[in-house]
Amino acid sequence: MHTLMMRLAKTLAIIGGIVLSALIVLTCLSVLGREINAALNGDFFQQTFPKFSGWILSTGVGPINGDFELVETGVAFAIFSFLPLCQITAGHATVDIFTSRMSQANNRLLRMIADVVFAAVLVLIFWRLFEGAVSKYSSGETTFLLQFPVWWGYALSLMAAFVGAMVGVYVAYIRVRELMTASSLLVEGEGADH
Repeated sequence: MHTLMMRLAKTLAIIGGIVLSALIVLTCLSVLGREINAALNGDFFQQTFPKFSGWILSTGVGPINGDFELVETGVAFAIFSFLPLCQITAGHATVDIFTSRMSQANNRLLRMIADVVFAAVLVLIFWRLFEGAVSKYSSGETTFLLQFPVWWGYALSLMAAFVGAMVGVYVAYIRVRELMTASSLLVEGEGADH
């Protein structure tokens, strides 16, 4: 079961990374296009090279239409894509001022409580995202510029949230077992300790 959950979490994180990288390229191209468009419409190019600037502008150089809508949808998906891997590897940032002095049993109890609460939050997020997706689907709402249905973004995030909820429940189950058997079943991650 652990292998399956880890594979799901890693695959989703890779997909999220690809989407995030594509969004970075999209944003850079859009900003570059916006700057080139502004420069070509500026006084210098309009007075010095009017035919050249007119020709370049006629190709459609400028910001990418709907870039904000795509970034908004893609970043939401990417965030949900990274949560499962972070949860299963215990990669969340922790502050261990007090816990470093606690016994292993108390730390195990604290980890179990945190992971059970986090699993409940992930399930709650999945449920509310599902309700939101159904609502957006029913309303037929579309984005302003690209006119794609808003529920598509919800559906993408919903898939990632589902994997996150599954992994969260799995980790919570393992933490309960660890507490009951006084053993360590999941390897602790190398989270950002502060």
